[in-house]
Amino acid sequence: MRGFEGKLDILVLAAHPDDAELCCGGTLLKHIALGKKIGILDLTRGELGTRGTAEIRLKESEKASQMMGISVRYNLELEDGFFENNSINQKKIIPYLRKYRPEIVLANAIDDRHPDHVRASQLAREACFYSGLRQIHTWWEGDLQEAYRPKAVYHYIQDRYIHPDIVVDISEFMDKKLEVLSAFSSQFYNPDSKEPISYISTPDFMDSIIGRARELGKPIGAKFGEGFTSDRFIGVNDLLQLL
Repeated sequence: MRGFEGKLDILVLAAHPDDAELCCGGTLLKHIALGKKIGILDLTRGELGTRGTAEIRLKESEKASQMMGISVRYNLELEDGFFENNSINQKKIIPYLRKYRPEIVLANAIDDRHPDHVRASQLAREACFYSGLRQIHTWWEGDLQEAYRPKAVYHYIQDRYIHPDIVVDISEFMDKKLEVLSAFSSQFYNPDSKEPISYISTPDFMDSIIGRARELGKPIGAKFGEGFTSDRFIGVNDLLQLL
C-alpha cells in the first residue's frame, strides 16, 4: 500500500508481516477510529515461516491493511532470520521516518522467544535516534531529507510476558482485531490447511492472544488491553489524562 503523502500519527515497525496486527492491532484500530493516520513498515517478508510463502504473506498483509484502514504500508525485504542491527539497515529505515514524520513509533518487543523480534526492537530504536541527526543524509525520490526524530518509541509485547508501562483499552476493537487476524489464513489455525503445524497455527495460540488481552485489560478495568513498554519516563501535563 503506497500513495499516501501526508504525515503519520503512528508508524509501526515490525519484523514480520503479521507482528503489527497480532501485538498492537487493537490499538491501531482504536486510533484509526479516532481519525489518526497509521502506517506499517514490515522489515522482512517472513520467508522463513513454517507455513505460506513470502508472496502469500504479502497478499495477506495487504488484505489486513485494507480491513484496518491503514494509510500506508511498505516492506523493506530484509533477510528474514538474518537481518542485523547495523548502519546499513538503520539507513534503510530512516528515510521512512523522515518522509512520514510519525509522532510515535511502535516497535517489536524488547525481549522475546524469536530473535528477530529482539533485533528488530533494537534496530527500530536506534534508527529513530539517528533519524534526528542532521549530519546523516538520506534522500526520498531524489530530494534531500530533513532530520526528524519521533517523539516516542514504544515497544509492544509479544510471546513472552513483559510488565507493561502503558496499557491501551481495546475492548471495543477486540472482535475486529480477531477478524483482521483471519486475513493471515496461511499462518494461523485453519482446519483445512495441509501445511505443517507451527507454533502459531494451533487453536491454543489464538486462545493465548485473547487470554493475554484479558490479562492486560483487567488491571485497568477493561475487558481487553494491549501493553507497551517505554525506555524513558512518560510525562503528562495533566494527571487527569491518566484516568
